[in-house]
Amino acid sequence: MTLQQLAYFVAVADVRSFTRAAESLGVAQPTLSRQLRALEDELGAPLVDRGGRDGPVLTPAGEAVLPLARRMLADSESARTAVAEIVGLRSGRVRVGATPSLCIGVLADVLRVFHDKYPDIRLELVEGGSQPLVRSLVRGELDVALVIVPPAGIDPALHTTPVLRERLSVASPTSDRSPSSRGSMTVRELARRPLVVPRQGYDVREATLQAYADAGETPRFAVEGGEMDAVLRLVEAGTGVAVVPDLVFAGRPRLRRTMLTPPLYRTVALARRADLTPTHAVRAFRDTLLSFLSVLSAGDGFPGDVQVLRRPDT
Repeated sequence: MTLQQLAYFVAVADVRSFTRAAESLGVAQPTLSRQLRALEDELGAPLVDRGGRDGPVLTPAGEAVLPLARRMLADSESARTAVAEIVGLRSGRVRVGATPSLCIGVLADVLRVFHDKYPDIRLELVEGGSQPLVRSLVRGELDVALVIVPPAGIDPALHTTPVLRERLSVASPTSDRSPSSRGSMTVRELARRPLVVPRQGYDVREATLQAYADAGETPRFAVEGGEMDAVLRLVEAGTGVAVVPDLVFAGRPRLRRTMLTPPLYRTVALARRADLTPTHAVRAFRDTLLSFLSVLSAGDGFPGDVQVLRRPDT
């Protein structure tokens, strides 16, 4: 039995809806349902009758457990508050860096969750390519950053925690015909199409051009330069196609994802200065990020091919 499972049960009891309960907690409904089922299996009795005409109804066992669950959650929150005051999470600052694709695909939601939990901690966000972010970390201008680990490895002055393995795919506009009837395409096939690439300093640009070079192909540029959001908008407008991380397809119904073969992958890591002890606020940000990714992964919330490499308890 976990506090998270009890929180899911209380949320369902309060709103009498699995969908609204999941939305209020910021998790996928399948994740909430699985966790509630696991709680019932451990207790040995169903807590919720899922067949009610007006939504889920508490069983007698559920009615008995509900006040106990509320008390346990309240005690947990009181303990968390007491510890937070001791360790300094009532104030502080976290300077966070991330690549634009990660800001689009993950970080905005993580920052929202973190701010809800620690509203008095000031958040400062810097968006940029991995190389500039690494330099900012080394210079002490950032506390932590989500960066892409290059094939040659990252600066030894940094401590890194790999968190995601993400595939790079071809983005094309849904308003045009699919670039491949197979759902996948080679770099040779990609080279026949006009290409949109971000400005220099983006690792995805370097990975794309290297893939062309490895295949002995020369890209036909439609547009070079710009930030990731501009690249995606140009593709949506039909200017060309682009090789982008799978995370950016979330919430973009005007983009079609086509896999590259052989596949291109990249590793996303959470990085910080190795010689500096992380503050309580930085540790809290790390834990929030890992918990969010774990919940999102369990609920099948990632678009495309994205794998979580690190769990909150590891």
